[in-house]
Parts: sequence; C-alpha cells; structure tokens
Amino acid sequence: MRSRFYAFTATERGRKEEPPSQKAAPPSAAQKHFLERELLHRHQVRVTRAMLLVLLLALWELASRFSWIDSFIFSSPSMIFDHFCAMAQDGSLFLHTGVTLMETLISFFFVTFLSLAAALLLWSNRTLAQILEPYLVMLNSLPKSAMAPLLIVWLGNNIRTIIVAAVSVALFGSILTLHTGFSQTDPDKIKLIYSLGGTKKDVLSKVLLPSSIPLMVSSMKVNIGLCLVGVIIGEFLSSKAGLGYLITYGSQTFQMTLVVTSIVVLCVISALLYQLVAAAEKWIR
Repeated sequence: MRSRFYAFTATERGRKEEPPSQKAAPPSAAQKHFLERELLHRHQVRVTRAMLLVLLLALWELASRFSWIDSFIFSSPSMIFDHFCAMAQDGSLFLHTGVTLMETLISFFFVTFLSLAAALLLWSNRTLAQILEPYLVMLNSLPKSAMAPLLIVWLGNNIRTIIVAAVSVALFGSILTLHTGFSQTDPDKIKLIYSLGGTKKDVLSKVLLPSSIPLMVSSMKVNIGLCLVGVIIGEFLSSKAGLGYLITYGSQTFQMTLVVTSIVVLCVISALLYQLVAAAEKWIR
C-alpha cells in the first residue's frame, strides 16, 4: 500500500513538472483594459494616502503655530522632526530603536516556533486538544498587562521579563488560530492519503503544512504587531532602554515631544515589520 502511495505522489509530481505543450495565449483587449484599471486604481490609492498624510501633518503644524492647540502638550511635526534629528545625532535614537527591534524579533521567533509546535501537537492528539482548549482560551483572554508585575517579581528587572511579556501577548491566540486552521484541513485529501497507505506523517508533510501556509503567514502578520505591543508593555515596567522606556521617561518629565517622537518611530517600525512579513509571504508563495 505504501508503494502505491509513493507511486501516486511521484506520478502527480511528474505531471506538475511536465512542461506545457503550448505557449500561453497573449492577453486579450479586455484583460489589458482590466490590468490598466487595476494599475490606475493602485496608483490612485498610493497618491491619496500620501496626500492625506501631508494634509494631516499640515493641519497639525498650522494648529500648533496659530495656537489652536497647545504645542507643549500636542507637539508639532516640526518639533518632532527637530527632536528626531537631535536623537539621531547623539545616537540615542538608534540605541533605543535597536533595543526594541531586537526584543520584538526575538519574541516573534519564539511565538512563531512555539505556536506552530503546540498547534501541531494539539492536531496530532485530539484528546489533549479537548483538555487544553478551555485553558488556552482563558489564557488568551487574560489581560497581559495584569501579569507584568508578577513577571517582574518572578524573572527580575531584565530583558527576559520583556520577552516573556511579549510572547504571552501573542502566543495563546496564535496557537488557537493555527489549531483551528489545522483542524479544518480538507478531510477528503486526508482520507486519500490514508487509503493509499500513507501515515499521519505523510498527511502532515503532503497535505496539512502545504495547505496551511497562507494561514501561517497570516498568523505571522498578526503576531509581529502583537509582539511589538508586548515589548512596549514590558518596557513600560521593566527596562533601561527602548522606545517604551523613552515614552515612560518622557511622560514622567513632561517631554511630550519625546513621547510623540517615540510613538512615530514605533509606527514606522510596525509598518516596516509588517511589510517584511508580507514580502516573505510573496517569496514563499
């Protein structure tokens, strides 16, 4: 039976690798018109986004200069830019940004590895999944900020506390999402594998993982942002460097421009990390 299964997979692989007998037909006029409209739509979206951002920044700057808002509390784009340049010159910007980025990437690696391993374990053992599911739901719904003081007592005031706090924010939800997706794998394909003499390992490598790649990448897109949120929560309570530390320090000393500048840098980092995962998704597919 196993020989039939491997013969079947080899045949299917050979069929997929066969070169096409005919060249692809050139796109029709309707297809060209559709592609042109899509390109125009994307261009319009990009231009509108840029114009909206410029408009908001201009209104913010005008409101600050004409004293419609208190620049000491709300700051202004020009003050943020000057503060950003000053931090870049003295190196503090790169120090604190690098610390936050390092902690985010480390926690993201742990979340990705642990959630995938735990979801596969639950998929392979239905009894274990039924036992642990209510506990995972409870841990996922628990406010992680409430656990931060306990983590400081248990682990100390160091980077381990920040990473554990970040991992706890994203881990349990990711496990539940991946396990739900694994459980919804096409049952007909699984039955086909078993009917041809395959094992659960064959189901895992031939059906489950290949069909779950979009789900895993989607989960990674969410997790990278949640890890950044968890790192900032940890830095609020237990850090000597990082953007979260700067936000806390700036709010305590009433340096609102420092606070807003750190928030802007956080927004840029989150956008870049998301685009990095999106680029990895295109490469994988």
